Amino acid sequence: MTYIIIVLIAYLLGSFCASIPLSKHVYGGDVREKGSGNAGATNMARVYGMKAGIATFVLDAVKTAAAMLIGTAIAGEAGKALAGAACIVGHCWPVYFSFRGGKGVSVGAAIGLMTGLPVFAAIIAVFFAVSLSTHKVSLGSISAAASLPIAAWLTNADTPMLLMCAFSALLVIFMHRSNIRRLISGTEGDFHAKK
Repeated sequence: MTYIIIVLIAYLLGSFCASIPLSKHVYGGDVREKGSGNAGATNMARVYGMKAGIATFVLDAVKTAAAMLIGTAIAGEAGKALAGAACIVGHCWPVYFSFRGGKGVSVGAAIGLMTGLPVFAAIIAVFFAVSLSTHKVSLGSISAAASLPIAAWLTNADTPMLLMCAFSALLVIFMHRSNIRRLISGTEGDFHAKK
């Protein structure tokens, strides 16, 4: 019962995709109807500018940290890991927004931070190195996601957290499947934030 409560709380927190209320109530539109159609920080930056993208990233990271702290308070490391997994599922398929959410990148970054500062530093470094060298945020996101469980393993993360990092990485990569197809075909566009 304890774990069910953690999953429900974390999923409901994760379902609050910051980009959707921000785009509707601050910028006067639904971000899912613009740009790539994704409810994530990258598309917010692409459509409404970097401030909007950063605000989305921060709010999505805060909800993830809150969910994982609640999980920790209830059931320790196992609760923390379970909350992280439920939060990223909620972010990708949010109950409040017709199950149309983001791709989990901001949540994945927050999961890295909650796993440990060295893990967070590693995935952020991978993200920027790949994104800046290729001008493709999607490839940076995929690479950062792939590096998450590796960084967690190298820093001796507990087994529940390691498993959760692996799950989160696979989910983020899965959510980028259309990007992967475009990367392979050479049709993935370069990222340009709105001025």
